[in-house]
Amino acid sequence: MTISPFDSALLGDLFADPEIAALFDDSAQIASMLLFESALASAQAHAGLIPDESARKIAEICRDFQPDPASLAAGTARAGVSVPALVKALKAEIGVEDARFVHFGATSQDVVDTALVLRLRDVVSIIRRRIRKLAKLLSTHAETHRNTVMMGRTRSQQAVPTTFGLKAAGWLAPLVRIDRRIEGLSQDLLRLSFGGAAGTLASLGAKAAEVESNLAEELELETSDMPWHAQRDVLVDFAAQLTALTGALGKMGQDLVLLAQSEIAEVQPGKGGGSSTMPHKSNPVQAEMLVTLAQFNAGQLGVFSQAQVHAHERSGSSWLLEWLTLPQMIMAAGTALAQAVDIVPNLKINADRMAENLDLSRGAMLAEAATFALADHVGRDAAETLVKDGLAKSAENATNLFDELPKLTDAPLDWAALRDPANYVGQSNAYIDRVVATAKRGLRE
Repeated sequence: MTISPFDSALLGDLFADPEIAALFDDSAQIASMLLFESALASAQAHAGLIPDESARKIAEICRDFQPDPASLAAGTARAGVSVPALVKALKAEIGVEDARFVHFGATSQDVVDTALVLRLRDVVSIIRRRIRKLAKLLSTHAETHRNTVMMGRTRSQQAVPTTFGLKAAGWLAPLVRIDRRIEGLSQDLLRLSFGGAAGTLASLGAKAAEVESNLAEELELETSDMPWHAQRDVLVDFAAQLTALTGALGKMGQDLVLLAQSEIAEVQPGKGGGSSTMPHKSNPVQAEMLVTLAQFNAGQLGVFSQAQVHAHERSGSSWLLEWLTLPQMIMAAGTALAQAVDIVPNLKINADRMAENLDLSRGAMLAEAATFALADHVGRDAAETLVKDGLAKSAENATNLFDELPKLTDAPLDWAALRDPANYVGQSNAYIDRVVATAKRGLRE
């Protein structure tokens, strides 16, 4: 066991998401900070604060500079942030004449927060792309299996019939909403962090607003109404959406784990894991991972939310807490999406077993249908009494409820139609149509 399974060589294929991980390794963090420093120099040159030639020299060095992260470790430990050590190393590369214009007027938090936002921009793109891919896959299941009738279960007990198509639509619907919320949140999330020493940008004097505007344009980010060094609400909102996402995927995973149980066997995740001693087993490893990652992010959100409590204009401790938690939450969301995208196309839907399981209740799961049908002829109270008597007889004789009910009443009902579960799935098709249509609109936008 390593400190983090997300970057473990042993556990990596289970937990890791290489595409997301590449945005959070040391090299990526350094590269994004250097991008800020390069853009800052360019923005200041355009505002006439530093010489154009110095800005070009800084940009040239930043583009190719790849310091060994280990060489910055001691300085990072002393300062509690890597920027001072990185700026010192960058100045040494640039030379004395132009070094004085490196990091001019900025503070470490400007660099770190904006570097994070630059990488979050890629994170949002990856996550939304995967959500849309998964949405298409689930839409296909919803439409293909709209008439695949199965037992609906409430509180883990047999309830009334539903369809696998509606269950797939139930997995799909929250993903569409979460994607929409992430899109809306991105407008506030992907903003420049630039406030100088204590969020006033006093160091740049009358040129502050111009440099801020230039810098935002260079990095293709929006500006904020004011620097957000100590305002972390949007990051917490983003973490909450990651948690909602893994939670939605965890619900799907939990359903699949239960549906894959040997005694139920209605759905089999396509890639099962083996046992070290029981050759017959096919464990739903990927589905279990969805549950685990949902539980992990739910716990991490409580920790991450505490980082919103910043003291005054900057808090070192709250800032460090973000570094400990947010990358792992993003990794968990990315991994869960990757697992889900891999699971869904390989699901094996056992419609025959679904039909067999429907028969297990000997019609009891249609007791509600019988009650409402009888109520039109004998009234609600009498109908409930008849159905309860029928259920008792069914249990006593081990017969189907709809073989017993006609013996207890002469109400002119079509008992054959009533006993067919496919005739009691209500608005399932209408709900599927609405969910899929909403998903398709979202995918086009």
